[in-house]
Amino acid sequence: MDALLAWLHEPLVALFVVAALGFLLGKVKIRGVGLGVAAVLFVGLAFSATVRHVELPELIPKMGLALFIYAIGLSSGPGFFALFRRRGLRDGTLAIVVLSGVAAATIGLGHALGLGAATSAGLFCGSLTNTPALASVVERLEGTVEAHAPVVAYSVAYPFGVLGVLLALLFLRRVLRASWQPDRVSRLEPGALGEVLVNATVRVLEGAPLAGRSFEDATHGLRVRFARLVRGDAAPQVPSPQETLRAGDVVTVVGPQAEVTRAATLIGEGIDEQLDLDRRVLDFRRMFVSAPAVVEKPLADLRLIERFGATVTRIRRGEIELLPDDDTELELGDRVRVVAPRERMPELAKLFGDSYHALSEIDALTFGLGIVLGLGIGAIPIPLPGGGSFELGVAGGPLLAGLVLGRVGRTGPLVWALPYAASITLRQWGLLLFLAGVGLRSGEAFVATAASAEGLRVLGAGALLTTLASVATILAGHFVLKIPYAVLAGEVAGLHTQPAVLVFAHEQAHNDLPRLGYTAIFPIATVAKIVLAQLVLAWW
Repeated sequence: MDALLAWLHEPLVALFVVAALGFLLGKVKIRGVGLGVAAVLFVGLAFSATVRHVELPELIPKMGLALFIYAIGLSSGPGFFALFRRRGLRDGTLAIVVLSGVAAATIGLGHALGLGAATSAGLFCGSLTNTPALASVVERLEGTVEAHAPVVAYSVAYPFGVLGVLLALLFLRRVLRASWQPDRVSRLEPGALGEVLVNATVRVLEGAPLAGRSFEDATHGLRVRFARLVRGDAAPQVPSPQETLRAGDVVTVVGPQAEVTRAATLIGEGIDEQLDLDRRVLDFRRMFVSAPAVVEKPLADLRLIERFGATVTRIRRGEIELLPDDDTELELGDRVRVVAPRERMPELAKLFGDSYHALSEIDALTFGLGIVLGLGIGAIPIPLPGGGSFELGVAGGPLLAGLVLGRVGRTGPLVWALPYAASITLRQWGLLLFLAGVGLRSGEAFVATAASAEGLRVLGAGALLTTLASVATILAGHFVLKIPYAVLAGEVAGLHTQPAVLVFAHEQAHNDLPRLGYTAIFPIATVAKIVLAQLVLAWW
């Protein structure tokens, strides 16, 4: 036993034991709710409290934090800045107002209960279940006697930070008599969640509203793509935008079911013939986008029709499928469905890259430069009103750099974006390293505090803050902004940056509307909570 305990004291052994057990525990769900990756923190606390004195180098959690937060910034950048030019600005403002109110309430409760600045900052992060915000606080307190306090407060407040949101969603839905299936969803962005795309074969009829119009004109007001054109006895071709729809033409239309049906009625009539089954002249193929030269550019700039007689009819991005248009910009890791003459397929594969191996690699140059830039930004002192200053640190600096570079996409030959799969892996491992690291260093402090009077005060204050954030968001969204409840549930999940709540809302609604609310709020909520957690610490 002594030999086993001595072996477990080895930093690398302890680190990966905690990461593995925490990951396993995070998979356990009760009624669809689980701790997720946050379970690694709790396993680390338990391991540290039991085995004790694990001397883990400070570099490990810091490195994990930098990897995680920078990858989050890169993936959230486009959505974060898009928020300011769409109707999402209104919902983003709601998130900032609610979170600012919770931060002010945290400071007030901290003073009233005598919790102290570090504990209050951890309380804020735990009641809103936000690990990046906790990371920014821990990093700022590194080397001080209060370094463990925010981790302990976060851990005590976290469980109700999940459960309280679920209870609020269920209770207020009954009180408000809201439906998970709203009658009116006109406020939603078409295609924002990805859609189920279908294709249909349509014959152009004389006198049809779109007969005699060009393909480019025909797509105005319709969210469809034209993939194939057969005219008389001529070989199938990909229609150019300037080509005219003539009576007797047979075309393949791709898009959401409702849009394809509408297009068919405007063009002529649907027929049973399936043009895509004949691949002798025109072929189709899924290709990975792995070539940096084609990413972050509008599809129109690639001139696929003019150069190859080809078109892209669908884009698979992560777990969703998108209908492209000429303004759509490709990202590394996308899978595009290309329709083109068979003999041009090798050239198109070379153009897009079509290399899964390349998507598993990270451009060390741009990734390293981005993190260095973020660390530099994080070291800049930011003055506060009334004196004093704070720094964004290892959490805030790389996040800000990632957001900007994720939006920029590329600078000349430098592509800042990460392939989707690589981004997911970096985020997961970065967060595992950080949570395991801080957990292993805070176990004894957690045991000493959790069962004490201060621990009970933190638990009660955390429950109050969680309830305040959830109820304020739901009531304001329902009565003031008139947000459909299913979307609003996703926004509450995004406000708490809590995937478990999103999964719960999705299962309750039986549709994808919660995910729209989540993706609209998540980027702004993540950034706001990192900044506000620092302000709770600084404005004590």
